Amino acid sequence: VPLPCLKGSGAVSAHRIGFAIARRLAQDGAHVVVSSRKQQNVDRAVAVLQGEGLSVTGTVCHVGKAKDRERLVATALEHCGGVDFLVCVAGVNPLVGSTLGASEQVWNKLCSLLFRFGEPEECAGIVSFLCSSDASYITGENIVVAGYSPKL
Repeated sequence: VPLPCLKGSGAVSAHRIGFAIARRLAQDGAHVVVSSRKQQNVDRAVAVLQGEGLSVTGTVCHVGKAKDRERLVATALEHCGGVDFLVCVAGVNPLVGSTLGASEQVWNKLCSLLFRFGEPEECAGIVSFLCSSDASYITGENIVVAGYSPKL
């Protein structure tokens, strides 16, 4: 049953964490426009989510390109009548750089903080909440979804 507080439309990434968030938002009653820099990611996400009976559409969007951003907004307007929320997903860490290129020292520090790697679905619930009317009075907050650490 869709959450009554999450009726609207939004745009999110079609890949990994964004895909899990798109699924959750659609399950909770939103119409979701998924996007990715690659058409194959958009096509896969739309096919899977529509196959689950969810209300989604998609378009290619590289956020660094103005025409792609304009197409994303136009797609949301065409299919949803507007955008009630926008979820930006960026899996980067400018302090560490590439995960695969991280030094032994960086990995030692990270392993002392993390007990396990998180799953994309573990980010979806907080995003769904923040897009809902239950969070209507929350503004300007940074919420870190990073698991548990005894050093926090």
